[in-house]
Amino acid sequence: QLQASGGGLVQAGGSLRLSCAASGRTFSRNAMSWFRRAPGKEREFVAGIIWSGSSTDYADSVKGRFTISRDNDKNMVYLQMNSLKPEDTAVYYCAADASMWRGVSQWGRDYGYWGQGTQVTVSS
Repeated sequence: QLQASGGGLVQAGGSLRLSCAASGRTFSRNAMSWFRRAPGKEREFVAGIIWSGSSTDYADSVKGRFTISRDNDKNMVYLQMNSLKPEDTAVYYCAADASMWRGVSQWGRDYGYWGQGTQVTVSS
């Protein structure tokens, strides 16, 4: 139901835009977030946006470099990633909150819908 795309190989300092397409149902009432899992590390929260798009939350490591947005009419969520660093290398997953109308949670357990992931590799 969630399909992430847009990953790839980029040099440090470069940019990528990830997209997450929802199908089969609408998530316009659910907070949406991006998580990532780097090799040998646990999954971590990256960025989230509430159902209306009026509030966002970011991990400290990406603040000022990443921007999350959504288009509820198109059932899409985006993650614009600028000034990429090698430590941003990971598989990125989009996720939808299991409940409607909630604020952004940084806990993966609060998300009931997950995309398949897209690989982002940043070379130094």
